[in-house]
Amino acid sequence: MTRPQVIVAGAGPVGLTAAHELARRGLRVRLIDAATGPARTSRAVATHPRTLETYDQMGIVDRVVELGRKNRAFTMYAQGRRLVRLDADYSTMPTRYPYTLIIEQTATEAVLREAVVRLGVEVEWGVRLTDFTQSHAGVRVRLEKADGTEERLDTSWLVGCDGGHSTVRKRLALPLIGESSETWMLADAPVHTELPPDTIYWAHTGGQALMMVPYAREGHWRLLDTVPAGRAGDPRSVQERLSVKLSAGLGHDVRVGEAEWTSVFTFQQRMVPRMHDGRVFVAGDAAHVHSPASGQGMNTGIQEAYNLAWKLAMVEQGHAGKELLTTYGEERVPVGRRLLGATRTATSLVQLKNLLAPLALPVVFGIVRRVPALRRAIQRKVLGGMSGLRIGYTKSSLTTGTTPTTAGTAASPLPGDRVTTAVAHRPDDPGCQGLRDELRDPRWSLLLAAGGTGPGDVPVGVAITAAVQYGEWLSVRTVGGTGPDGPAPLRDPDNTLRTALGLAPGGWLLVRPDGYTAARGSTLTRSSLARALAPLGPAEQLAEAALPEPGPALPASSRSSKEH
Repeated sequence: MTRPQVIVAGAGPVGLTAAHELARRGLRVRLIDAATGPARTSRAVATHPRTLETYDQMGIVDRVVELGRKNRAFTMYAQGRRLVRLDADYSTMPTRYPYTLIIEQTATEAVLREAVVRLGVEVEWGVRLTDFTQSHAGVRVRLEKADGTEERLDTSWLVGCDGGHSTVRKRLALPLIGESSETWMLADAPVHTELPPDTIYWAHTGGQALMMVPYAREGHWRLLDTVPAGRAGDPRSVQERLSVKLSAGLGHDVRVGEAEWTSVFTFQQRMVPRMHDGRVFVAGDAAHVHSPASGQGMNTGIQEAYNLAWKLAMVEQGHAGKELLTTYGEERVPVGRRLLGATRTATSLVQLKNLLAPLALPVVFGIVRRVPALRRAIQRKVLGGMSGLRIGYTKSSLTTGTTPTTAGTAASPLPGDRVTTAVAHRPDDPGCQGLRDELRDPRWSLLLAAGGTGPGDVPVGVAITAAVQYGEWLSVRTVGGTGPDGPAPLRDPDNTLRTALGLAPGGWLLVRPDGYTAARGSTLTRSSLARALAPLGPAEQLAEAALPEPGPALPASSRSSKEH
């Protein structure tokens, strides 16, 4: 068997995402999982907008959306009285996916498995990682198969996506820092209720709180009970207890059918202080565990896997120095830290144990209903914390320069921002659609606005040279141009895309493979591009002297063929 370049331990959503993105970039990947087959139950059910944007880049978003239910509201009840309905408001966080998609984790994993199979990667079930050692040159792993046989092999890198009891994390002696928390219950069951399945429901009974999340399957719901234990000697079944509690909270007769799956668990709020050691990395629940209150675990893990995969591929293929890998923890550990704070707050709000809550809730939310500005502020605050759309990398080592331009709008992406913020309001515009297609390219993207001139360095010459020298990992597009204007024209007939991106003629934008803006400037020059690429490290010796003087325009046949 050919030596794998990466072994990914764990074939849940996080491991599948890592394997997909590594394989999409041409690496040899082995994906193993200790389980005997795919999971039959779903812990995670909420897929937030930023994850849907990532699925778009991966090329699987249409299938995922097809299988889920779009949720655009959160409705609160207390002791049979409706308090408030908070509708989704993404006006300050533009996205093509202004909703949370409710989809069982099992369905998400099935779509991801199909995608990795198309790239030639099969999940190896019943294969457990038992130990590993690493050196400067690689990682030696020991695997145990379901029949008890062992396999020892070498690989360049190991990625641990092996869950809350991660073997990879334990072998690295990475501590989970944090605290234990509450015992809750999850259940998937049919529910007979008069409420429409167009929102997530929160219901307070006067002594405790529950949540109901509608699935795409009509009449089926995910239920969350914050106080699952019955009284001693209580003969009622789980569905009977849930029916009584929900009826009390919602104010009408609710009947919960036999649950397809229930799980009582004590969740924790913990995270690792760092996410890699040498050639070994952790992601997802292997790096942080927390409350399911805001549905962040799977979404955060998928973002981590995507962040890591393109960096690992660049280093393994010699396009960047190993220093690039330090930015994985630099960028993602702070996100995990903020996540713990956000989920701790969400947990408190979901539980709402305060004895005065039954009296205070109607008063507080009566004010919220009557004051639209306050209601909108709460909606945006809640969505901003859950959606992932406000995560950015403005302080990252990979983010260089904050050169403003005068041609754009307030939504024009600055370094560290998601580039998709600029085009979400015009998804059907040819230029915006072209950018969406461009973001599915696994490479970096250099976007040059057509028509620029300048002293010495002519932007089009710099762009052509960059396309020739770095084309293996850098896609260079000329926004709004034709053949003579630069490499690989990207249509923008009405100037909509250039305006949204804030690009005047000769202006440029450098976009990372995960869709975040790394740098931008008003005129593309050799020196400005060299500074933007310098954080990739010494592998390509990306310094100003390494970028040749721009030559004459190349014939169309020698340019990138990526034209629309």
